[in-house]
Amino acid sequence: MTTFDKREEGFERKFALDEEQKFKAEARRDKLLGLWIAEKLGLSGDAAAAYAKDVVIADLEEAGRRRRGPQGHQDLIDKGIVLTSSRSAPRWTNSSPRPSSR
Repeated sequence: MTTFDKREEGFERKFALDEEQKFKAEARRDKLLGLWIAEKLGLSGDAAAAYAKDVVIADLEEAGRRRRGPQGHQDLIDKGIVLTSSRSAPRWTNSSPRPSSR
């Protein structure tokens, strides 16, 4: 095996390791987000774990944040919990959502 082949093999191993770590980090992020949303929805125990698992699976199936953001947000709105944007930090209220002026 030449030096070039060894170097190429090393890059391929590094790429595979980086992708595996990225996958695990994103799955953990999605699980924690799902558990956080579940808590806001009043879910606990197995129901919260199932909701978090659904968030992880949805992210895998929908290739990114498309489903998780809107669906998690919609679940919160359906429960009467509104996230308002702020420069400093998000603020949660239990008021009804206001219609958009758009």
